[in-house]
Amino acid sequence: MKNLKHILGTFLMTALTLTSCTNDNDDFIIPATAEEFGAIREQALEDLTQTFQFNAEDGSVNFTSDKGVEIYINGGCLTKNGVAVTGAVELEFVELFDKGNMLTTNKPTMGILPNGDKALLISGGEFFVQATQNGIALETNCGFQMQIPTNLTGGPDNDMILWNGIIDEDGNLAWAEDKRDAAGQNGGVFAEGNQYYGFFQSFGWSNVDRFYSDPRPKTTILVAVPTGYDNTNSSVYLSYDGEESGLAGLDTYDTQTGLFSEHYGQIPIGLECHVIFATEDGGNWKYAIKAVTIVENGVITFTEGETSIATEAQLTTIINGLP
Repeated sequence: MKNLKHILGTFLMTALTLTSCTNDNDDFIIPATAEEFGAIREQALEDLTQTFQFNAEDGSVNFTSDKGVEIYINGGCLTKNGVAVTGAVELEFVELFDKGNMLTTNKPTMGILPNGDKALLISGGEFFVQATQNGIALETNCGFQMQIPTNLTGGPDNDMILWNGIIDEDGNLAWAEDKRDAAGQNGGVFAEGNQYYGFFQSFGWSNVDRFYSDPRPKTTILVAVPTGYDNTNSSVYLSYDGEESGLAGLDTYDTQTGLFSEHYGQIPIGLECHVIFATEDGGNWKYAIKAVTIVENGVITFTEGETSIATEAQLTTIINGLP
């Protein structure tokens, strides 16, 4: 019996020692895989997806989203492989108005400048709209409209324009301006009263935005993340203090230096912001947040010991609570 107690005691002490080492030594941390990180983002998007059903023969129909957005669509304009659609149709809809949901779904507000660089957009709402039939994506030959409450993003802003979402091969989203035709009839957005009126030419991701404006000199920044993480299993974002409906993303990673970069030189020197590291851990979110005042060519470093674990709902609340 004494020998058994001795063996059990030794095993317990060994387990405690290993647990202690795991808490203090990055070598014992098992980082998320790219698949696990992608899955938690997909789950966040699924959690925010709303669906509506109608028949194509119903003609013009409208739906009201959870946030009060009015969606107007004409079923008679829907086609599948160029053929007019009949029968039951499902409309998938996602609306993003806050930084927390933008982060968990990996839909930051980075607009493409004329020279190809990217800079922060301030959003009046990000939207995904797609009509499907039996799981097959449909097209529309007459577009659709949305009426978006401006109080969801701080009131009307007449500088807002319409943007289309472009998703690259790595699954990252950037926004390109939706150019209107010469007559100004296809595409576009305007503010009137307490609403934005948006006219969309096609399904997919769209955004009501304007570029963030700051007259201060600009710089690049670098961000180091904990050992074992890169741009396949983690991301880095910037939350500008005072801006509730914009989230910048660092979309460049150097495999040789192990650093994320904002290499476009669009970050204002002196800007007060929060830098956010995000990844997956056991089906939850692992994250770290640092309050930073931007300096020229600054380097921000995150360590494993600075990370915390949160559910999707908890992380969304935390990010939305940033100044």
